[in-house]
Amino acid sequence: MRKILGRLAAVTLLAASPALALAADAQAQLRAFVGAVQSATGTFVQSTVGPQGRTQPAQRGSFAFQRPGKFNWMVQQPYEQRIVSDGKQVFQYDPDLAQVTVRQVDQAIGTSPAAILFGSGNLEQAFDVSALPARDGLEWLRAKPRSGDAGFSQVDIGMKDDLPVRIELLDAFGQTTRVELAGIQSNPQLPASSFQFQPPAGVDVVKM
Repeated sequence: MRKILGRLAAVTLLAASPALALAADAQAQLRAFVGAVQSATGTFVQSTVGPQGRTQPAQRGSFAFQRPGKFNWMVQQPYEQRIVSDGKQVFQYDPDLAQVTVRQVDQAIGTSPAAILFGSGNLEQAFDVSALPARDGLEWLRAKPRSGDAGFSQVDIGMKDDLPVRIELLDAFGQTTRVELAGIQSNPQLPASSFQFQPPAGVDVVKM
């Protein structure tokens, strides 16, 4: 989730040809998701494919979020990793490295795909958006960051039933990271402790 939590934010309404109508439908679904879903839980599978087609081992885990900017992204397989935001700071904990990296939440998700899932506000300022044909039973948008320092080239978002189902991010190194989201439960009551993190004793804490 490191690359996914580092990038994206928005979409612009397009309509004219059948292809653009698909984009408008996906845009409407995205707006409905952002407007109606203030918190959620679910599971994810994340995989990365390099430019030569070499695939890294898939990551599996669960997530929870609460707008604006609070989330808990827990990688459980093949190794443990945890990314937690309390709305002000983002803590990235890697047990194998015995290290916690701390960033301000605006630095971590301000112009990232995480801003769509976990943020709030206007999603139509940071990206140029184009229509994509429907595929795999999903309606699609492609968003390209206006900023040159976003760290990725484009992100495709697949929507179904007003929920994001798949995110495909192409980074500056030609790698494609795909995140499949499933089992999303909308607007559960989540305790404040879900978004709190205390670095374990003995780990290095690096503030960015």
